[in-house]
Amino acid sequence: MTGSSNLQFNAPDLGAQLDAFDAAQLDTLEFGVIGFDAATVVHRYNSFEERCAGLSPQRVLGFPLFTTVAPCMNNFMVAQRFEDAAANGDAALDATIDYVLTLRMRPVKVQLRLLAGSHLKMRYVLVQRPA
Repeated sequence: MTGSSNLQFNAPDLGAQLDAFDAAQLDTLEFGVIGFDAATVVHRYNSFEERCAGLSPQRVLGFPLFTTVAPCMNNFMVAQRFEDAAANGDAALDATIDYVLTLRMRPVKVQLRLLAGSHLKMRYVLVQRPA
């Protein structure tokens, strides 16, 4: 687990590194991690995101990301980008966007990093909140 907390939100090849991390290593990161499968069911969720979003793992893990967990991301800016990547033969997706989260909280400006591709076990939405 050494060095995992040094992994940065904008690190190159971040998806592959997250795929290799266990849950304890994900919990050392200082940004939110939500990992989900092709059916959008969430399988990975770190403690940073739990604290910031106020959603327990029991309310997130095993549920569809865009319809149950975070419907505020079910739009052309986020969910559609994953659908487009899948429609293009699981083309690589690595996009960082400015976004405003609104679910169960006052609006919060964040940066989202969207990661997907055939080379990854999971798809990821990463959440960088202001310091």
